[in-house]
Amino acid sequence: MKRYSFRAGSWLCALALLVTACQKPEEVPVPAQLIPRDKMVSLLVELHLLEARTDAAILPQDSARALFRQQQKDVYWRYEVTDSAFVQSYRYYAIHDKDLDEIYSTVVDSLSLREARLTTPGSPPPHP
Repeated sequence: MKRYSFRAGSWLCALALLVTACQKPEEVPVPAQLIPRDKMVSLLVELHLLEARTDAAILPQDSARALFRQQQKDVYWRYEVTDSAFVQSYRYYAIHDKDLDEIYSTVVDSLSLREARLTTPGSPPPHP
């Protein structure tokens, strides 16, 4: 059974990118609530970890989707951002593809480091 995942959100963001691909990066206005890059990295790490936990849960698809959405709202609340600010910021960084590449490079490095700490015996637990 296919579970809801953050990948669906990624597909929506990719679709938004395709729709706006004709615009040049300098033509796209900076969103009023642009999430700073370092905060965006932390937020994306949390959302990808949430996705992994939700995928690992043995739940029916609709329950997994509801759980993900509720916990996603909690993550936004902890980071003091709205879902709208997240989508607008993601779109802005996606149009400026070099920025998004740098953000995701840091996200992947952070997730890889966490994974390495989990699989290395005697290492301290990763920080949330």
